[in-house]
Amino acid sequence: MKRIKMYDMTLRAPIRGETGLSFKEKLEIARLIDHIKVEVIELPPIGNSKADILANKTIAATVKNGLSAAVMICSGSIEETWESIRSARHPQLNLLVPVSTVQMEYFCHKKAPAMLAAITDEMKKCRFYCEKVEFSALDATRADRDFLINAINAAVEAGANRITVCDDAGLMLPDEFGAFIEDLKKSISAFETVELYVEVSDDMGMAAACAAAAIKAGADGIKCTSVPAGYPTLDQMALLVQKKGAELDVDSSLRTTDLTRTVGQVARILAPVKETETPFRDLSLSGVSEVTLDANDDMSEVIKVVKHMGYDLSDEDNGKVYEAFRRVADKKHYVGTKELDVIIASTAMQVPSNYRLVNYVVNSGNIITATANVLIEKNGEKLRGVGVGDGPIDAALLAIEQIIGHHYELDDFQIQTVTEGRDAMGSALVKLRADGKIYSGNGISTDIIGASIRAYISALNKIVFDQGIDRS
Repeated sequence: MKRIKMYDMTLRAPIRGETGLSFKEKLEIARLIDHIKVEVIELPPIGNSKADILANKTIAATVKNGLSAAVMICSGSIEETWESIRSARHPQLNLLVPVSTVQMEYFCHKKAPAMLAAITDEMKKCRFYCEKVEFSALDATRADRDFLINAINAAVEAGANRITVCDDAGLMLPDEFGAFIEDLKKSISAFETVELYVEVSDDMGMAAACAAAAIKAGADGIKCTSVPAGYPTLDQMALLVQKKGAELDVDSSLRTTDLTRTVGQVARILAPVKETETPFRDLSLSGVSEVTLDANDDMSEVIKVVKHMGYDLSDEDNGKVYEAFRRVADKKHYVGTKELDVIIASTAMQVPSNYRLVNYVVNSGNIITATANVLIEKNGEKLRGVGVGDGPIDAALLAIEQIIGHHYELDDFQIQTVTEGRDAMGSALVKLRADGKIYSGNGISTDIIGASIRAYISALNKIVFDQGIDRS
């Protein structure tokens, strides 16, 4: 019985449009999909974003099954893309190549002979870095047949060990697509040793049927998404294998018992964000598992944990963090990631106070919507912001965002008491993510709202100083 391999393109498909996915959403989706045993999780091209590179690196360190990163031909980002996923257990590169005449000239400004040369050169570069390399023929169903065959042969000769043909237009009926795949299998001898995958658009609502026809014609794998996104979905393909697997003599490695629950979780993550929702709703989430250190751990081990937590500190700040860690570890039996967060916030990257809290007024209760009026001083100039949110802290942070005119992803938020009694001091830790890098700030006050505001401003000052930007 032949095993049909399922690749998941959820993170590569443009599900959220311009808003995109946050760092945490990407990481959580990858973790969920990895659990149901898809063969490979596909990542989009990294573009020029540091955040994309860091997201790839974090996902690579998380997933246990295959991980593939896409590279657009002639983009010049092969090495950078490889470096972002090389730590994965089973890393792969996927070279995206337009093969129809219109797309070749529009995206690459090349005609057929020049395109064949580019395919050979770029595929060899991918193969130099990575053992497993895929060639994806974009818009293959509208390509000249002879050129498509030549392009696939050129890619295989240059090192590709997996070929994907794409029906981007989604114009083929199932029997047409099945005949198309069957013709390729007969015309290209390399498919005796190289796997053939299909990526089918659902523009006419026939993607699942076309995928079934491709399997019947001899395709080795299907590109899917976890939720409807214009391609066959994992649950559609799982149902196909369940109902027709015996007839087609195929099965899959999908954990079908966990599939429904996982798809539901991914769908909730990808649900459209309502305009009334606050960007700070999930304040307590943290993507880093608890790690415990003690006084016997050396500097390299501590810095390894610091990097795992998402921080990218200088050698000087690493030294400061380790010194502070030793002082705490000598007094306690262990130091966890929460204590290490506070150490980093209070010792690393201490910068001038570009922003300073002057005062704030918060109104909140169980029968009124929380509002906050925050006054901040920036280089001697007083700036005021008003926020309405889901609770007093949310409103206060939204007021600060109104002042600076920018939203930073809130990576983590923690509150704890540092003294006892009715006048106990509260400590707040805020971790903001900017361009993929984490900046943490710490604030202390008898008022936990004030502590939270000070912690946010502390992290903001570090971002402004490190990136040399002027938020006003």
